[in-house]
Amino acid sequence: MSQRYDEDRPHEKFDRPRRHTRPRTKERPSYADADDGWVIGVDRGRYTLLVGDDERAVTAMKSRPLGRKAVVVGDRVRVVGDTSGTPDTLARIVEVEERTTVLRRTADDNDPIERVIVANADQMVVVAALSDPPPRPRLIDRCLVAAFDAGMTPLVCLTKADIGDPTALVESLVPLEVDVVVTQHGGDLEMIRERLRGRTSVLVGHSGVGKSTLVNALVPDADLATGVINAVSRRGRHTSTSTRVLPLPFGGWIVDTPGIRSFGLAHVSVERLLAAFPDLATAAEECPRGCLHTPDEPECALDLAVADGTLDAARVDSFRRLLASREGSD
Repeated sequence: MSQRYDEDRPHEKFDRPRRHTRPRTKERPSYADADDGWVIGVDRGRYTLLVGDDERAVTAMKSRPLGRKAVVVGDRVRVVGDTSGTPDTLARIVEVEERTTVLRRTADDNDPIERVIVANADQMVVVAALSDPPPRPRLIDRCLVAAFDAGMTPLVCLTKADIGDPTALVESLVPLEVDVVVTQHGGDLEMIRERLRGRTSVLVGHSGVGKSTLVNALVPDADLATGVINAVSRRGRHTSTSTRVLPLPFGGWIVDTPGIRSFGLAHVSVERLLAAFPDLATAAEECPRGCLHTPDEPECALDLAVADGTLDAARVDSFRRLLASREGSD
């Protein structure tokens, strides 16, 4: 028979047992002896880093104090533990250095959750095919918006010029003052090598545009798988499945990313995009409060600047094209 509660019994016996743990201190370790590392790959919670002057490859995990803070490819980090890089060793990432650039995207234009693609890259290379699959100018525009928002230099690389005409696409990008390189299968790549040399460039493009083929030509040791185009949908299949950093034999680094189907821009505001165009931003200072700088704005200062010859109409139209690309599907 169970013992019933007795009001006369000492209540202390019914107290919840206390945990015998030391009180948490507000002092945190300084990690003065931590090594500097650069994240070049992420795979199921394990991070591949380059550590030390000899750039040895080290496998690491994220420390608990970092909480949910994401560690992404391109991050500069502080790492402790076994950083020898020998097999079956594991180091620990304890700090993430401040990022110079952050390339983000959202799943769609209504998704408030940002996903960081890569950190600390200084150039985005938008790879697009001229045919097979056909080019998607709207997706190119959206990638350019993300590059401008991240503070990265955009470069458009048009592939498969042997089976497609680049003229129209190149002309559409002239007012935006975006550099364009045109390549073809088996052709000379010196022009794109010159623009990649000494820089950290992230390659972005949808599946089947020849991104892996381009990487294999630039980095012979990469040995990336190349895909084929679906004969019905004219779309490619994903060949790169994760983001990783590859060294260029002529100097610099490229960040290869999986092919994208869409590029959500819910995180990009009109003001941040406008800031990437100093001449337009200066003219827009005369706009009335709340102006969205679209063609139907009755008193937009961009239109007044075009009328008096201060701004080029084609450049304003191209900027508004980027604004329009922020809404709707790719």
